[in-house]
Amino acid sequence: MIDLTLIGIGTGNPDHLTLQAIAAMRQADLVLIPLKGDDKADLAGIRRAMLDRHLTDAPLRLAEFDLPRRDVADPDYLNGIDRWHDAIADAWRAQIDRHLPQGGRVALLVWGDPSLYDSSLRIAARLDLAVTVIPGITAIQVLCAAHAIPLNDLGAPVQITTGRMLRDHGWPQGVDRLVVMLDGQCAFGGLPGDTRIWWGAFLGMPQQILDSGTVAQAGPRIIATRRAARAAHGWIMDCYLLARG
Repeated sequence: MIDLTLIGIGTGNPDHLTLQAIAAMRQADLVLIPLKGDDKADLAGIRRAMLDRHLTDAPLRLAEFDLPRRDVADPDYLNGIDRWHDAIADAWRAQIDRHLPQGGRVALLVWGDPSLYDSSLRIAARLDLAVTVIPGITAIQVLCAAHAIPLNDLGAPVQITTGRMLRDHGWPQGVDRLVVMLDGQCAFGGLPGDTRIWWGAFLGMPQQILDSGTVAQAGPRIIATRRAARAAHGWIMDCYLLARG
């Protein structure tokens, strides 16, 4: 029997791991390390660094494997994602069957929290395994802490959405604050200039970058900073909080 544990590891800072996460790592017989190509080698390196720091006295078996790539040119977005997840599930299964043919405990380190804009749970459901989830600190929490701001206004709701949804459908009704994730196209650029934005990239990590202000003032800076940081690192993880002007 295979037991799969999805461990939320926060935004990449080893200090953000919970004691529960470290205990789950120690109990694993195998840790899966997906490789996303040379331009994102840092992501695998951060996972290894976390394991090295917190499991100094625990023998551990790692299985590194190439993560299937999504066809970003596929016009059928949702079905394209579904096919991509099928391929990832097959890759997980191949590594598990190879390294733990008699069964055991497998761990996968998941950025942020496995329940928030991450597909590990949906992929795991394809494999019919026993799944345990260890929650992690989200990028939203780190963003608000870095800017020293509350997430919500007093007694008011907050909505979490994606850059794609903001760009294609505009500001949702009934909320004055939005958290936007997975926005590679800087959808905030189409909002009224007096909209407030609190932005952060590489949150919680040594290369953390922050900016805030109105979209009219801070927006151009954020776009330029984001472009330069992505070119320098080969990847970028960022999110932002918006408030109506």
